[in-house]
Amino acid sequence: MKASDYIAEFLERKGVICIFELSGGMITHLLDSVSQKTKINIVTMHHEQSAAFAADAFGRVTGIPGIAMATSGPGATNLLTGIASCYFDSSPAVFITGQVNRHEQKGDMGIRQLGFQETDIVAMAKPITKAAFLVNNPDEIPAIFEKAFKIAVEGRPGPVLIDLPMDVQRTQIDPSVILHQQSDGFEIPQDKLNSLVADIKAAKRPLILVGRGVKASQTQSAFDAFVKQTNIPVITTLLALDTIAADDDLRVGFIGSYGNRWANIAFGECDLLIVLGSRLDIRQTGAETKFIENRKIYHVDCEASEINNRVKGCVALVTTLPIFFKQFKTTVADGLFCRPDNWLNSITDLKIKWPDTEELKPIGINPNKLMHQLSEVSSNAAAYLADVGSHQMWSAQSLQLNKGQLFLTSGGMGAMGFALPASIGACIATGNKPVVVLIGDGCMQLNIQELQTIVRNKLPIKVIVLNNQTLGMIRQFQDNYFESRYQSTYWGYDTPDFEKVAVAYGITSKTISTPEEVQAAFDWMWSNENHDKPIVLQVMIDPHTNTYPKLAFGKPITEMEPFSAPLGMEST
Repeated sequence: MKASDYIAEFLERKGVICIFELSGGMITHLLDSVSQKTKINIVTMHHEQSAAFAADAFGRVTGIPGIAMATSGPGATNLLTGIASCYFDSSPAVFITGQVNRHEQKGDMGIRQLGFQETDIVAMAKPITKAAFLVNNPDEIPAIFEKAFKIAVEGRPGPVLIDLPMDVQRTQIDPSVILHQQSDGFEIPQDKLNSLVADIKAAKRPLILVGRGVKASQTQSAFDAFVKQTNIPVITTLLALDTIAADDDLRVGFIGSYGNRWANIAFGECDLLIVLGSRLDIRQTGAETKFIENRKIYHVDCEASEINNRVKGCVALVTTLPIFFKQFKTTVADGLFCRPDNWLNSITDLKIKWPDTEELKPIGINPNKLMHQLSEVSSNAAAYLADVGSHQMWSAQSLQLNKGQLFLTSGGMGAMGFALPASIGACIATGNKPVVVLIGDGCMQLNIQELQTIVRNKLPIKVIVLNNQTLGMIRQFQDNYFESRYQSTYWGYDTPDFEKVAVAYGITSKTISTPEEVQAAFDWMWSNENHDKPIVLQVMIDPHTNTYPKLAFGKPITEMEPFSAPLGMEST
């Protein structure tokens, strides 16, 4: 059968229900085959980066690799930021790029390019993929596609790239399917599990630090059971906000450079730390890690190199979370652990002392209070998607997620422009349920063209633009280190009226600028008339509204601005 027909039917057999793409000459065979041979929904985006972000979100939500396609040359290179986002945030995805015909490839010739738009995307993508393949032998297509899907989801998930020359796509191939067994991972030595159980029983101030590994490994239910059985309070990373509901009495809060102040203090005071699927990176711990190392730490990760990397002295449990949870359950059977009530009361006192809604005293709308109000009326939202910047941290600090609601953002890559196209992938992955986008004015202008994709596909995406008319997180950085010289953040920067832009795309929109307007605007957004429609709500925020608390660089994570001054210059 024709190779492109085989690929289309293969994708459908793997459970792929949609593909995100921007058409180009070198993928026309693939698009035609998917259209003619399958029921897969082809979602045409307006930029290849957007297609990559949408695939990222789809893979995170479903656990099935998200699929994005692009043509050779600029189409393929435009995918790279989204591929890197998948790589750093452990999102399963398969990226399929068209390549010039085999006779147009320069090979070992000492020239820059032979075929028009010929680009070695495999070499470029290798550092940010789990694997990258150039398929010059059509007979290898069945094996490579099977291998790509296996690699994308096993262990720590991530992206795989397959580059297909156009003449290979139209070749006749043998449609035999090659199956690959998935490895189960490594079992934990029983003595380490016994020690963990003993240390949990002995601890007075235990904490679980949960990262995106729980969602990436599809072990939410097992994690819920582990927390319920151990009665250990939970702190979360940015990418794990949705692993435990806001109303769960064992949820402490969000930790890190912009974490909840009470959660960071609890982080510093715990006597036992169990790390589940988190890298303990610098945004979670700060640069000064010695304060963390003065307690017992059990670190569970499927990649040995992530353990005892920055934070030393951890007990390494190198395995996948499915194996960890299964072994732990077998070890302790149905026994429950004592609830650390004194510790929980201390954490509650910290929450009362350091409320997130009182960290800022802005002119006009308080973004932390806004997030609480939004949470109260958004129970129908399947997911929140935050872009990158001040609004991202306000969201992480103050959104109150219900059980089952998702939170997606660009973590390791920190890519501005992520949320709007990612919301398309998330919305489709959840069966076209409403999702909420929280985005700043700077981020909105990176992929604003995808408003048209939202309209064309009739997706109920609620876009809340927090417009402070500046690149706020960098502007705050300039206040700290550049004597408030606002080059390229406030000076030489501008924003349009997003309400008018939305109307031009045919989207119902409005603007608010005072606290008194917030509740009515949210009621309007979720009204019966607007519930299943795309909406753009522009929320005007004072340009000098900061993001607090913020880690005081060079000091322990428990010491945060504005009450503690940094020792040196850090990243934003």
